[in-house]
Amino acid sequence: MRGMVWFRRDLRLHDQPALTAACAECDEIIPLFVFDEPLLQSHEFGSACVTFMLGCLEDLNAALSGSGTPLQWRRGEPVEQLLQAAREWKTDTVYWNRDYEPGAIERDRLVQQRLGQLGVAVRTFKDHVVFEASEVRGATGEPLQRYSAYRARWWTKWHATTPAVQPIPTTLAKKKAAPLPLSRPLPTAGELGYEPIVLAFEPGEQNALKRLRWFMKGPLHSYAQGRNLPAIDGSSTLSPHFRFGTLSPRMALHAVLNALTKGGPVSRVDVLTWVDELIWREFFQQVLASFPHVAEGPFRKVAVPPARPAGSERDQLFRTWCEGKTGYPIVDAGMRQLNHTGWMHNRVRMVVASFLIKDLRIDWQSGEQYFMQHLIDADVAANNGNWQWCAATGTDAMRGYRIFNPALQSKKFDSDGSYIRRYVPELTRVSMKRIHEPHLMTADEQARAQCRIGTDYPSPVVDHQLARQEYLNLGKQEATR
Repeated sequence: MRGMVWFRRDLRLHDQPALTAACAECDEIIPLFVFDEPLLQSHEFGSACVTFMLGCLEDLNAALSGSGTPLQWRRGEPVEQLLQAAREWKTDTVYWNRDYEPGAIERDRLVQQRLGQLGVAVRTFKDHVVFEASEVRGATGEPLQRYSAYRARWWTKWHATTPAVQPIPTTLAKKKAAPLPLSRPLPTAGELGYEPIVLAFEPGEQNALKRLRWFMKGPLHSYAQGRNLPAIDGSSTLSPHFRFGTLSPRMALHAVLNALTKGGPVSRVDVLTWVDELIWREFFQQVLASFPHVAEGPFRKVAVPPARPAGSERDQLFRTWCEGKTGYPIVDAGMRQLNHTGWMHNRVRMVVASFLIKDLRIDWQSGEQYFMQHLIDADVAANNGNWQWCAATGTDAMRGYRIFNPALQSKKFDSDGSYIRRYVPELTRVSMKRIHEPHLMTADEQARAQCRIGTDYPSPVVDHQLARQEYLNLGKQEATR
């Protein structure tokens, strides 16, 4: 029997359910990846994300080629390309791991229907999450809308089932390669219509496993504190690998929880704090799967202050935020880090999102879209969930008054200004006393720092205290309507 494994967000060999099943059931294996041409042309994702994906595919192709089954690839409308490949290659069964984005669910439903009409069987598997939306439910089977309730039931499910990790199929190298033409070299970012960039993270399964081992030896031991400090490498930065499936969440969870059960220097608080981040990821995935309307608008309609009306003022303010020229160093550092590397520290993501929504009063959807176009780990569920959390339109019941003070956040989590100076070089010589609020420098201080406010570095585009009060007042007006 000939099986085709459709790789999507699972670019690895370890703990790969679709590949494992195909190896167990088929005599011949054809690995396939389809470059989604309409998605590429939409530029919903940016160069960092696409370049990282290509690096992951190169690594996957090398691993598969080493086993005698090189990766095949096609480019075009994915449904038509997959059907054409199944017909040309006389495929008996197509295997894939499920995706939970609304568009992907509809695409996969159509593929399954049309493959059935061709007499081709389909086998799909859970992979992108530890537990799918239907597996973690409320007492009456309803989707859970509060993280605390979801987390409690997630842990109950984990202890009851503890999903196993599957090794690389030992039969992969023994499979007969289908008689196909030699696989072509993968396209470059430029050939796909994207600007090639130098990545801040090394792509591919081997680098994902290397990063996991590094994290467990170092930052995991102080994660509860270190994850909030943007100037240090204190988090796992594995989200790009989870995004493209070069590391399975099951393997990562088993690794860190095993480290805890074995004892040693790692603390329970640090391990469980990191696991919480993975559970948040799964929570947002189940929100998207259960309530797909969140991809197009707010989860719930609540009385929040209205966004600034369209016009030149709004556009100018949004541009200063995008370019990292707001006059608030922690905001500007975060946005410049994103623009230059495709990455932004998680604590800083919350600060810049709050600033856009609450200080500048710009709609959260604009920020969500900008992040999707620039993040190396761009993921619809996580990105949407976090932006709606900041906007108080999501599952979180708290009203829209969670307002971050950028200067206080900066002083607390980047006290000496190391992170700011790394990404805002105009402020390199500014003293620790003024690094968080450089607009307070006197003329003499500006001269010593070689940084003139309004010329070398912008004055604040808004006054935070006034903007905060205006936001609160507008919120009260909306609540009384």
